Amino acid sequence: MTPGIRPLVAGNWKMNGTSASLNELRMIGNGFMSGLDAETAETEALVCVPATLLSRAVEILSRTPVRAGGEDCHIKESGAFTGCVSAEMLKDAGASHVIVGHSECREQRSEDDAIVLAKASAAWRAGLVAIICIGETKAEREAGTALDVLSRQVAGSVPPSATPANTVIAYEPVWAIGTGLTPTAEDVAEAHAHIRQKLAEALGAAVAGKMRILYGGSVKASNAVELLGVKNVDGALVGGASLKASDFLAIAEAYQNIA
Repeated sequence: MTPGIRPLVAGNWKMNGTSASLNELRMIGNGFMSGLDAETAETEALVCVPATLLSRAVEILSRTPVRAGGEDCHIKESGAFTGCVSAEMLKDAGASHVIVGHSECREQRSEDDAIVLAKASAAWRAGLVAIICIGETKAEREAGTALDVLSRQVAGSVPPSATPANTVIAYEPVWAIGTGLTPTAEDVAEAHAHIRQKLAEALGAAVAGKMRILYGGSVKASNAVELLGVKNVDGALVGGASLKASDFLAIAEAYQNIA
């Protein structure tokens, strides 16, 4: 945790969920309305859902402290981009945030840092908060270049006008996403401290000191207290565990047990 920074626990449903899944959102919202919110008032919650569910998710969560976000956006406001969704469309549907640069998009769609930077700028253009994802692959970590990769991605993916109000950084070691593998607390602390330092070099210490840096990669209830209690970890980007209300709420409740 970072003193003075409100933690964010964000879910990413990826390509999962139909109308039958919306009851999980209702239970997440209810969880923050009945006890959890009162006990962890400083914790912010967000669930990023597929575009097909976004407007209904916004309606379901509208009377709760939990917000809804988008999973990705195009760099353009509109145009001949069949199947794509613009940041403005997400905003119109009621989103507050959008994830950009997720490792799956970087790897499967060959998105480079320049595209991620452009998507972050598109998010701001529409009035959304950009959650910019960065992280190394297994090969890069084994080669000893993980911190170099993070340096490059911060420099290339984070626009120079980023602020704590319009940007969240999510560190997600690619090799830990959906694999059940998790870095040690020491590994996470090293990566987050490095990211904070690189943000300070790029944006200034005052801005970097207040920017949230989330951890993402096989976060679950059983390891949430350990991971979320690490210095410079300001919340979590939760994948599979966000699909079940009980799992997501258990991760958010970890803050009750962190000194």
